[in-house]
Amino acid sequence: MKCLFCEIAEKKLPARILFEDVHAIAFEDVYPQAPVHVLVVPKKHISTSLEINPDDNWLVGHLFQIANTVAGQKGIAERGFRLVMNTNPESGQTVFHIHLHMLGGRVMHWPPG
Repeated sequence: MKCLFCEIAEKKLPARILFEDVHAIAFEDVYPQAPVHVLVVPKKHISTSLEINPDDNWLVGHLFQIANTVAGQKGIAERGFRLVMNTNPESGQTVFHIHLHMLGGRVMHWPPG
């Protein structure tokens, strides 16, 4: 089965890439929900957060570090931003490859919805 984010990481599909290293990629969301909406995605395919194993803990931390870097690049680090990882359909997960949504550039409200 084809995975949208694996195909982006493999450069088989286009994306506006903001950061990339051997372990992960960050790119702009094509359906932004905020002025800044970036997806931070590991290159290793992990379908949901429920499949993260202890050997992947460093990778999840790496995603957060990338989000911090990109927030600085986008000028929202000091103002603030939200990081979200959805798990399974009821949470809103539509692409089954773990990823952080980095949302910023406007005031975020709570609860989110």
